[in-house]
Amino acid sequence: MKPDRHARTMLPIPDRPPHGLTTYDAKDPDTSYPPIEPLMPPDGAPNVLVILLDDVGFGASSAFGGPCATPNAERLAAGGLKYNRFHTTALCAPTRQAMLTGRNHHSVGMGSITETATSAPGNSSLRPNTKAPLAMTLKLNGYSTAQFGKCHEVPVWQSSPMGPFDAWPSAGGGFETFYGFIGGENNQWEPALYEGTTPVEPPATAEEGYHLTEDLADHAVSWIRTQKALMPDKPFFVYFAPGATHAPHHVPPEWPEKYKGRFADGWDVERERTLARQKELGVVPEDTELTPRNPLITAWDDMPDELKPVLERQMEVYAGFLEHTDHHVGRVIDAIDDLGVLENTLIYYIIGDNGASAEGTMNGAFNEMANFNGMAAIETPAFMQSKMDEFGSPSSYNHYSVGWAWAMNSPFQWTKQVASHWGGTRNGTIVHWPKGIDEQGGLRTQFTHCIDVAPTILEAAGLPEPTTVNGVLQSPMEGTSMLYSFREPDAPERHDLQYFEMFGNRGVYHRGWSAVTKHKTPWLIVDPDVHAFDDDVWELYDGSVDFSQARNLAQEQPERLAHLQRLWLIEATKYHVLPMDDRTGERLNAELAGRPTLIRGNSQLLYPGMGRLSENSVVSIKNKSFSVTAEVEVAEGGANGVIIAQGGRFGGWSLYASDGAAKFVYNVLGIQSFATAAERPIPVGTHQVRMEFAYDGGGLAKGGGVTLYYDGEAVGTGRVDLTQPMIFSADETTDVGYESGTTVSPDYTPQSSRFTGKVHWVQIDAGVDDHDHFIDPEERLRIAMARQ
Repeated sequence: MKPDRHARTMLPIPDRPPHGLTTYDAKDPDTSYPPIEPLMPPDGAPNVLVILLDDVGFGASSAFGGPCATPNAERLAAGGLKYNRFHTTALCAPTRQAMLTGRNHHSVGMGSITETATSAPGNSSLRPNTKAPLAMTLKLNGYSTAQFGKCHEVPVWQSSPMGPFDAWPSAGGGFETFYGFIGGENNQWEPALYEGTTPVEPPATAEEGYHLTEDLADHAVSWIRTQKALMPDKPFFVYFAPGATHAPHHVPPEWPEKYKGRFADGWDVERERTLARQKELGVVPEDTELTPRNPLITAWDDMPDELKPVLERQMEVYAGFLEHTDHHVGRVIDAIDDLGVLENTLIYYIIGDNGASAEGTMNGAFNEMANFNGMAAIETPAFMQSKMDEFGSPSSYNHYSVGWAWAMNSPFQWTKQVASHWGGTRNGTIVHWPKGIDEQGGLRTQFTHCIDVAPTILEAAGLPEPTTVNGVLQSPMEGTSMLYSFREPDAPERHDLQYFEMFGNRGVYHRGWSAVTKHKTPWLIVDPDVHAFDDDVWELYDGSVDFSQARNLAQEQPERLAHLQRLWLIEATKYHVLPMDDRTGERLNAELAGRPTLIRGNSQLLYPGMGRLSENSVVSIKNKSFSVTAEVEVAEGGANGVIIAQGGRFGGWSLYASDGAAKFVYNVLGIQSFATAAERPIPVGTHQVRMEFAYDGGGLAKGGGVTLYYDGEAVGTGRVDLTQPMIFSADETTDVGYESGTTVSPDYTPQSSRFTGKVHWVQIDAGVDDHDHFIDPEERLRIAMARQ
């Protein structure tokens, strides 16, 4: 192997032009320059594929003893290594930012998800420029880089079409190619997609067989083939991060059918079966104990009998969803194999960015947004029964029960968001690299963490951690390379100290021992049992003999517990965990949380063609009176289509024209819809169409009266009986003059939603009692600016 000619600790690598004789005439025989050599990593650097699934518990995948078939995970494991003590942060965005930087999640500002960011450094959602992402380091060392799928690391105030794009994958993130979505989740049938930073529409509809995971795999396979066709000697770094299996659990119907009747015995029995399989596979020690069910989780036998068929269907759909996801992961792996480069491709298959999600309530959800709005009770057992056959389909936005999430984390306690216990943070992980791993089908038991992935990849590629990136001095990575364990199964673990924290759920691991305390319950919007932090009850576990955290030794060894509690506090101080923050509703409010907002004040002026505006890009009209005024131009044929719409099929509102007349619809979670229609068509010519909503007041989610106006004259009245208090959608957007994604009202489709006339402008006024019912066109901009 020839010596590397680059000093790679300073990135970009400084250009060093050669010195020597400069001739006057290029035809001079003494004219000589070395050939231009494209930037490449050191000889032998592997291709890298990191696969990160979403919301999959340790006990879900068949590769780790679960009931959901994942043959491609099993295939990789048979040719590589399983890690049964690999850990995440208990939540998606923190795990992703930590993994992609090699630093703890609070160190890179991602103490929780971006939607709950605060002004505290550990929770700001802002990655410091002293902690450059792995993709940037690899790109600046000569790798081709591409990401396909979910990016939840963009601060919410930077997620509009105007950016800034510093935190987007294809800009500051270091990926030359990005195809996927920005945010925590997406409709698998009708996603809001981006290519780079440009919004794009899916290439087909659900009716035509479209599904997001398949689309992502198509793009990844095409990119890998193109890269190897055009740059065969250059290694790639591909990050494949499907939205699956995060809710909504959307999957073609033939996949859940494989599991029909499979879960009739319920979650308590399923946990027992899973542990038995885990022991048989050897992915847990033979003496592993099944942790008991917490009283907050209802026993299967105590669930209502009329609801049990629905609960079964929820799990059948989820199992099909995970198998479907693994199938398309397999297509990406097959593409690499077909190209003959699998031998020197380092693959991480991380089965979950946290434990299984318990965000669906005990009954599960047909529309998970119901619980996020504190309105889960609207989905009655009778309603759920009526929708059972639709779970997983385009008409659903579904999630499974807390009980199934708990079962999918077997044999551990708790779930996603609970960073204290392994049920929230331990994820089965497979590493496959024939050139770098001799053993096939091996098991590794060293403690590892998602922050170890980046330093492992750098060491495998023969690359140093950069000292500076783009002129900024870098802080050291906080993870530990796992490369030592690839060929030394019994090597002592090198990552022997790690803190955990999420919403006050916290713990610390040190040399086999863990001290933990559960502070909040994920599925309770208002948790009545939340203690003051100092009153939380800590537990102590000896991981050398208790794999599942089943035997609490806090009473027997108080001194050891106190020592570990002190260690947690030291690590928490070091990595900006403090101050801990267990607030929920307050953190959704940008002003209370202390993060920037795009829109200030209570008025916003929008123009036609504007779209893909997330809720954080639009003035909030929730829990208050509001008005929407639009100047439209109507041709002789009359008006039809959307003037403005926010949200979609599963919650939102729309002001539009139907059969020439103005209409306002408020859609509550796709379950109840309230429509107000004008008594006559909008006249031909240029006119103002206005709707006013007079909020009843007296708390959150109340209803109110609706009045429609043409040019200040009332033309229709109606009523909305209740409203959504917190969020319309995690993925649907606000669009002016059309509607992307799913539509708020069944009166139109995305294809028929475009307004047939012209929308000149739309103004939203929130919390303002403006009874003029008409905005002077010459004054509209001044009024809007004044209210901001």
